[in-house]
Amino acid sequence: MKAEVGKMKQMISSGMRRAKDFFMRRRYVSGVTVIEMVLILVIIIALLLIFKNQLISLINTIFDKITSESAGI
Repeated sequence: MKAEVGKMKQMISSGMRRAKDFFMRRRYVSGVTVIEMVLILVIIIALLLIFKNQLISLINTIFDKITSESAGI
């Protein structure tokens, strides 16, 4: 009986260690993902600021064309 109880305790502690390892790995992976997302957003914002004038003129040209061609519909 005592041997069975000892085996059960060992299995439970082994399971607890596995669960802890799993969650620690998941936490690390999700942290890397957040850092990557922040870096991507910083790069996109920097590109938008660099090419701001060109983007504004492109968008204005597109909307002017849409407005002028929508009168024919």
